[in-house]
Amino acid sequence: MRAMSDSVLEISASGGVAQVHLSRPDVRNAFNAEVIGELRRAFERLGADAGVRAIVLSGEGKTFCGGADINWMRGSLELSREENVADAQRMSEMFRAIDRCPKPVIARVHGAALGGGAGLVAVCDVAIASDDTIFGFTETKLGILPAVISPFVLAKIGISHARALFLTGERFDARRAATIGLVHEVVAMNDIDLAVHRVLEEIKTASPSAIAFAKKTIANVTAATYEESRDITSHAIAEQRTSAEGQEGLRAFLERRKAAWAPEE
Repeated sequence: MRAMSDSVLEISASGGVAQVHLSRPDVRNAFNAEVIGELRRAFERLGADAGVRAIVLSGEGKTFCGGADINWMRGSLELSREENVADAQRMSEMFRAIDRCPKPVIARVHGAALGGGAGLVAVCDVAIASDDTIFGFTETKLGILPAVISPFVLAKIGISHARALFLTGERFDARRAATIGLVHEVVAMNDIDLAVHRVLEEIKTASPSAIAFAKKTIANVTAATYEESRDITSHAIAEQRTSAEGQEGLRAFLERRKAAWAPEE
């Protein structure tokens, strides 16, 4: 894929890895209507691209994402209730597009991830943060609430931590973010790209169809009763075991060789 530069995003791909780079450093990569629309379209497009094995989401400048753009928020003061609902629904659909993207999504987080920026971290499959990153669900400090991101954040950190952090709006460090499950790994800023690269190399050794199916299964099981999940999981493993890549992967393991999709050393 050739490199693409929108006014708010930079997108490129090489070796099966797509880079989605928030590109508004002058406003801490904050959300506005354009960012929301472009992110949704980018992840829908990359999710459907057979040449993309994984996606890395990052931010330009000193901050991953500082939340909502002040000018965008100011504009919301003039919106009717119905217009506010439509605005929020578009943002929810953007988070959903990332959350349900069939490709694994890695968040490369640094500086700060506040409000909707913390929501972005929550919808990524793997989140790696520099040890100086500050997080926060800070909406209550502004008299609003983290409503749109709540389904995704609750799935990541659980009710107990959400109650403590949503209500206070307090900021917290990367170590606490890892403790509550919002991020998976905390490293020095100088090591963050190495950590991202290590995860990407692991992804490349796994079956692409199995990854997509596993991600879909997680979402389906989470939303299901036990009886429903039993059927979902039974059919999921049966379908993958009998697929071409499932057969190849198991045969490669039994034959003590690399699977066909694994890169040569």
